Formats: sequence, C-alpha cells, structure tokens
Amino acid sequence: MQRTMDSEPLDYVVVGAGPAGLQLGQLLQAAGHGYRILESGQAPGTFFRTFPRHRKLISINKVYNGTDDPELNLRMDWNSLLSPDPELLFARYSRRYFPHADDLVRYLADFAEAFKLDIAYDTRAVRIGRGPDGVFTVTDQRGHEHRARRLVMATGLTLPNTPDIPGIETAEDYSVVSVDPEDFTDQRVLILGKGNSALETADNLIETAAVIHVAGPHSVRMAWNSHYVGHLRAVNNNFLDTYQLKSQNALLDGHVLSIDRDDDGRYRVRFSFSRADEVVKELRYDRVIVCTGFRFDASVFAPECRPELVINDRFAALTPAYESVNVSGLYFAGTPMQQRDFKKSTGGFIHGFRYAVRALSRILDERHHDRPWPHRPLDATAPTLADAVVTRVNRSSALWQQFGVIADVLATPPGETARYHEEVPVAYAHGSPLTEGGDYFTITLEYGPDHDKVDPFDITVRRTAQNSVDDAFDASYLHPVIRHFRGGELLGEHHMAENLENEWDHPEVHHAPLAEFFARELERRPSTAGR
Repeated sequence: MQRTMDSEPLDYVVVGAGPAGLQLGQLLQAAGHGYRILESGQAPGTFFRTFPRHRKLISINKVYNGTDDPELNLRMDWNSLLSPDPELLFARYSRRYFPHADDLVRYLADFAEAFKLDIAYDTRAVRIGRGPDGVFTVTDQRGHEHRARRLVMATGLTLPNTPDIPGIETAEDYSVVSVDPEDFTDQRVLILGKGNSALETADNLIETAAVIHVAGPHSVRMAWNSHYVGHLRAVNNNFLDTYQLKSQNALLDGHVLSIDRDDDGRYRVRFSFSRADEVVKELRYDRVIVCTGFRFDASVFAPECRPELVINDRFAALTPAYESVNVSGLYFAGTPMQQRDFKKSTGGFIHGFRYAVRALSRILDERHHDRPWPHRPLDATAPTLADAVVTRVNRSSALWQQFGVIADVLATPPGETARYHEEVPVAYAHGSPLTEGGDYFTITLEYGPDHDKVDPFDITVRRTAQNSVDDAFDASYLHPVIRHFRGGELLGEHHMAENLENEWDHPEVHHAPLAEFFARELERRPSTAGR
C-alpha cells in the first residue's frame, strides 16, 4: 500500500458524514474554513441504512403545528438539520409522525448535495496520529493521509456495547439478528437490555415467540416521565402490556451471570434476580439477543492522541467546548456530545445536537479564527432586557430542545451596552470570553429538579398552578429560568410561571416579574452598587 499525503494541512478534518458531520460541514463551509469530511460509506448517513433495525425512527416529525413560523416548527421537527435553505426540511420527505429511516437517509443525501459539501466517500479512517507540530493525520484504508490542524470526530457510537458476561459471544447481537418474526416462531427468547432497541426487538416478536424475557440490572425508565427521549418511548412499549396482562412475557430485573450453549443449540442462562434477594436460577432459551446499546470506537487512535473515555468507556470525556479533555484540538460532534448531558437532555439526538454543533462551530470561530460569538446590542435597562428575553423564550427552538444545556447569555458589563448572545452551552459560558469582565445572565428552559420523580398521570399529586407567579420557583414542567452570575458565582435566580401552551408572555404574570428581577439585579452590579 503506497502512502500519499495532503500537501498542506486543512483547518479541519471531520470524520463521519452522518447528521452531525453534515451539519458541521455546512457551517464550516459557510464560514470559509478549509475542511474535508471523511465517510466510510458510499453516501451520507451510513448508520441509518442499518439502524434502527426495524426501520421506524423514534424522532418525531410533527408536520402540522398551527404556525408557519419556521423556528417554532423546529420545536416539533426532530430530524431536520439547521439550514439557510428554508425548503430543506425533513417534513418534505415524510409526513409520518414516526418516519421510516430510509426517508432520513434520502434527506441527508440531499442535504449534502444541496451544499456541495466536500465529502470523501468510501474513505475509512484506519489510523489517527499526531505529529510534533500538532497536526493530526488521518490515514485511510488506501494509505492516503489527510492532515488537519484540528480534528472533529462525528462518527457517533459505532461499536456494540457488549456486557462482560461469560459466554455472551454465543448470543446474537442487535446489529445482525434476524428481524423476521417468523424466524422465532414458538421459541423462548431472552433479550438483554431495557432500552428502545431491546423493546423494539421484543415488540417485533410478540406475535410469534412463545415466551419473551427482557432482562437487565436496572428498572425500565419511561421517557414520558424522565423527559429523556433515549429512555423507553411509548411507541416501543407494547411489550409491557403483554407482561402485565399475563401473556407469558416478562421483564427480569437482575444480572446475567453466564450464558452457555448446549450441543442442541439451546441456551442455559444463569440469572441473579435483584428483587428476590439475589436468587439465582438457570433459565432455558432458544435464542439470546444482546440489545445493550453502542459505544465510541477509539481503537483507530495512536497512543499520543487517544482520547480519555468515561461512562464505562462508552464516550470520550469532553470539556464544555466539546473538546477532548486530554487531547487539545480534538473535538466531537453529534451523538458523543451527550457525554456533557448524559441522560439529562437531548445531546445524543439530532434535535439536540444540531444546536450543539452550531455552538461548536462558534466556539471554533472564537478560539481559532478570532471571530467573537455573534451578538446584538441592547440597552441595559430592565424593560429592554425583559422584552428581549420574553421574545426569545417564546420562539427559540434551541432553548426548547436543549433544555438546561443551551442558554442565551446576556452580558451586562459595567457602563457598557448589554450584549445578547444566542445558543451558548451553559457550561461553556462560565469563564468564556463572552462573560469576562462583568455580570451576565443565562436564559434557559428547564424542568423542575424533581420532575422525573413524579408520575405525570397521577392527578392526586399537587402541581403548580398555571400562570402562578407564587408557584413559579417550584414548577415541575418546562419553563424559563433566568440566572444572574458574576465570575461564575450565582447571584440571583428567577423562574417564569409555567403555562400549559408554553406561552410565557402575559404582561402581569411573565413580563412584569421578570422586569422587576432585572431591575433588582442590575442595581447589584459594581457600576451601580457601592460606588
């Protein structure tokens, strides 16, 4: 294999032409940076050509929302990428609420073509190294070396997250197991995992399998309760009905200790039950399927630039700037970004990370190209700031989708015009150039701290009253939260009253209390207090 090399390093090499790689490529191209996207497949979105295995996406596509405001419609569109082209929306590819994965593949291909993105297809990264000059070198399967000053991994999570269980190599993995229910007729099936892939697989077998057990060490978490869309979605929970209504299926809570396969091909599984004082039983099955998720593949990295991994080695450890904690210049886009908000918000999904990727592009501009974060100036008066915040929280899709993680930032340096910065990662805002030299406010949408501990369908549980100013601080449902900081220290906090229709614009209920909060907090700035 003859090695060839790019003559000059690019500003960026992006590995992966999935949704995140395409989103970042469009933004880098619009900014005029030198970049190239490397994609192992023949077209964008290789992952979605296989997954989900049963081809129904759980990312919603709500086409009719009673508004023609494109920003508001993005609140109900979980598949479109951010684009300057108002016609390039996923709703033009499907009107199904839970669309077919093939429609997303078509959309991604058209997105790449519409912007003529620089993508090298059939180009698989087999080794990533870094020289003494700090330049990254990505070697592909043909031996060509792609060089860049900064590297962005947008490959997603591509390796099966296989548990360490003796004998698990004899089981079938979610990525390759048959999806034809007839192949499981009258069989006893064990499915390892309690997430959407496991329950999606179980639902597919309800009509043909004799017995289905879905097993794992943790309780099933429902997305409608936790507000984390990676937890079990209603579209995949028909299996729970068959369990509770005695149809020979069951959820098993506990640990698989070992898996053995007999000469006749049947399985013997030793299982320790968590809710039966760790009683161990040997259970018999015809099939065992592993549906335990995915993890990041760091095997292509040379030792000098291999990222540190966390969360059971599933994710690269990231700084608030989505940069590897131990390899400077190595950034991550897409699903791996959820390491920053793991199981708390939407960073692992298109409708969340599209905003995180846009924030990453602005971080890169700020850090490496001397381009400050975009802002608009405002008079630093309480009514003006309240007007700006009320307008944004009632329209922004970024704050809505990346609740608690992405914020608008209002910088109010002493004696200067206020600056309104949109869509800043909360953790990045503190200590960043945006907030140096003065007070600042973060504006987020958030659920209450105990929102996932309350049954949303239990009418006996007291809830805060709609449009109640007095109850706003204790609101469980999504509502705007404005916090005042100085040097990262929290000085004040205001919660706007929740509203059934998510309309936080009532003059007395929402605007007036917010203006009063700003008036109090602005008085506390060094420029007006104690001088």
